Amino acid sequence: MTDVSKRHRTSWPKAAWVFSDPGRMLMFGMGSGLLRPGSGTWATLLAWLLWSVAAPGVSDLYIGLFLLVCFIYGCWAAERVAKQLGVPDHVGLVWDEFVAFWLVLWLVPQSLSAQALAFVLFRFFDVVKPPPIRQVDARFKGGIGVMLDDLLAAGYTLLVMALVIRFGVTLS
Repeated sequence: MTDVSKRHRTSWPKAAWVFSDPGRMLMFGMGSGLLRPGSGTWATLLAWLLWSVAAPGVSDLYIGLFLLVCFIYGCWAAERVAKQLGVPDHVGLVWDEFVAFWLVLWLVPQSLSAQALAFVLFRFFDVVKPPPIRQVDARFKGGIGVMLDDLLAAGYTLLVMALVIRFGVTLS
């Protein structure tokens, strides 16, 4: 049985348990990780909404520092919450989607069409896990493993977006 199928067979924690601890609440994406099916998709949508409200006008320096702190925090908190759940990478832990998609949103054009394409690409790469994402997901465990595969999906998304823009597709 693969790690992915093990994640989907785990029981879902109660909302009261998730919301009783700020770290669990963040790791479960303010509750979006409790939504089924497609907790990662719901989380990415919420991340996009939060970005749209909070990020405009914030300097690149502050966004970069914020994302770095969020990534480091995610590595620590994912490890902690995974141990509490007894599952190394529970499918409801979606803070990694937030951080990775915020990175994507920071670096793509700020038009709705560009962000929508980035959303579709990110979800595709996060679900399909093309090489080396699948191998990294299988090899790295703990908090860094939870966070790293989504960061790679963000990298693939940014690469495709750069190619789309380079070859003249208008995303306005």
